[in-house]
Amino acid sequence: MTPAPTTPGTAGRRPVDEQRRTLLRTARDVAEDLAADAIVRDQAAKPPTDETARLREAGLPAALTPPGPGRGADWRTGCAVIREIAAADSSVGDVLARHYVHAWSGRFYGSHQQAAALEEESVRERWLWTGAVRTPWPDDDADGPDLTLRRHATGYVLSGRRAVDTAVATADQIVVDAVYAANGDVLVVRIPPGARGVTVEPAHDRLGQRVAGAGDVVLDRVTITPEQVLGRRPHDEESTAPFTALAEPALRLALCHVGLGIAEGALTEARDLSRGGRAHRLPGEDPDLFLTYGELASAAQTATAVVDRATDVMAQALETGPHLDAEGAAGVAALVATAEAVTSKAALRITARVLELADAPGLDRFWRNARVLTAHRPVAHRLRSIGEHYLNGSHRAVAAFR
Repeated sequence: MTPAPTTPGTAGRRPVDEQRRTLLRTARDVAEDLAADAIVRDQAAKPPTDETARLREAGLPAALTPPGPGRGADWRTGCAVIREIAAADSSVGDVLARHYVHAWSGRFYGSHQQAAALEEESVRERWLWTGAVRTPWPDDDADGPDLTLRRHATGYVLSGRRAVDTAVATADQIVVDAVYAANGDVLVVRIPPGARGVTVEPAHDRLGQRVAGAGDVVLDRVTITPEQVLGRRPHDEESTAPFTALAEPALRLALCHVGLGIAEGALTEARDLSRGGRAHRLPGEDPDLFLTYGELASAAQTATAVVDRATDVMAQALETGPHLDAEGAAGVAALVATAEAVTSKAALRITARVLELADAPGLDRFWRNARVLTAHRPVAHRLRSIGEHYLNGSHRAVAAFR
């Protein structure tokens, strides 16, 4: 048989497509492993030491690092991996989502050369990243900065306290922003949690995302070398380079995939319970059951369509790099805000309704996880910002919200 002709575009896509399939197969294998004991681990609520080891063994933390040191997957594939993991265990999906974005901090805040060297070291050392970098806001630091840098020898010393949402006790690098006391500049730095002067305080008795490893990092005159300074975070969005401005929307979009994973995981588990006869109403006995599942499946699919569109546009913007303009960054942020609003509503609705459809130990974890994931991102605030952007074309209204 004569092989089909290969166009340049087709030839270029084949390695990428094969890489995507391989990574997703790996993610599904890890997800199946996580799902097997998800309820037990949720109840134990321990730091994600074992979970991050599973991710490392599978090579998933290196997925978004460029070819050479890492696996070089694109943003779309990375987000698909996040969603696959989150459907099995949203705490671990949360850890992976924040790792992917914070591991790109060198790209967002530093130079190309600095980012390349840092990512190579990260893959070589198998680092897991987390962090908490704030979005510029007019009322920032009204009561004084929570993290402060002061000059010391050739570098700085860092003091203060910051809440971190994932892997505070298990990450290898924590990314934060801090105010340089001498002139008010805001620097973005990375901190090894094992450094002298660093204390981590894991959060206990959380409602949901119990295995994410949230907590506080307390810093007492921690030495920061010049190599640990990733770059500067401008005081306001108007001074922020468009590509740098993508850092916050990229994180929020990654968390949308965690939210979608929660919704999909809840629906799948409830469906399997219904099929197996462990539900309040058995399939085939009540047309209202079909109606409810139809409504919930439609809500999940609608959210997926919105998030996938935002993911495609974000991927294009990230590929554009430093050539991205302010209008492009604002457009991306608007789509991400829409994805957040839709996903938040869908995840909360689906995870609450499945409790009416099936009865099984641990099914409530999906609602608890969705509640914690969305608690600090009010939908009304997102919708107002989307509306302001739609009416006035305001860049700041979309790109700078928390």
